[in-house]
Amino acid sequence: MATTTELQGIASQVRRDIVRMVYNCQSGHPGGSLGCADYLTALYFAVMKRKKRFYMEGKDEDMFFLSNGHISPLFYSVLARAGYFPIEEMSTFRQLNSRLQGHPTTHEGLPGVRIASGSLGQGVSVACGVALAKKMSGDSHFVWALTGDGELQEGQNWEAFMFAPHHKLDNLIVTIDWNGQQIDGSTDKVMSLGDLPAKLKAFGWDVLILQDGNNIESVVATLRKAKRRGGKGKPVAILMKTQMGAGVDFMMGSHKWHGIAPNKEQLDAALAQLPEALGDF
Repeated sequence: MATTTELQGIASQVRRDIVRMVYNCQSGHPGGSLGCADYLTALYFAVMKRKKRFYMEGKDEDMFFLSNGHISPLFYSVLARAGYFPIEEMSTFRQLNSRLQGHPTTHEGLPGVRIASGSLGQGVSVACGVALAKKMSGDSHFVWALTGDGELQEGQNWEAFMFAPHHKLDNLIVTIDWNGQQIDGSTDKVMSLGDLPAKLKAFGWDVLILQDGNNIESVVATLRKAKRRGGKGKPVAILMKTQMGAGVDFMMGSHKWHGIAPNKEQLDAALAQLPEALGDF
């Protein structure tokens, strides 16, 4: 397992990958990608039990599902840095005939991607089905899913939030990126989620609140705590407070960077704040 220092270096490199990918094609979603970089780095390099080679069926290993598929630059970077496909392939992001489409898809056969995502609201439902299948087959490994707080305005999520406790999916850990921002502004202004912890508890979930989802140590500790809370009859939800655009000061905390690309001057300013750890693609 990677040390805290190593994880911090990986997360910084992942952030460099994100801003460079989005800049190169002048399209994509840097804000949420940067905000969740510590989470996905911690999951893949310190917490999740995964096989070195990718198998679509995911038997006898942990499985991860990205629901908020627009943060694909983050997903692709972590998968490449974890060895699922060549690092150089990140240069093809959002190009014609690339396996690295704007939203992850499955027909290109990209290792690490098990579902098409980006049509928001579906990922938790898929994770529920896989978690149930694992329990039915005697597979004791965990199913992880990441969704956004704005995405919870989609009704299908709440069907999944009912389904998981009813079926006692205590091998399911869903993390919600609780950054309070979405493409049109704050979630409170667009459609308030109200008392989200109370709602999830009322639905029958075991709820953990991660106060700083951009602190790698806190993220690792909370993910490991969630695993210890598994197996006790309830699915686990992590409400993870992050800053959209975390790691790049002029992008942080603003919904304006949800879905726009930096120009050359902004790219250079962003990279100056992000130490290179593993070598750029």
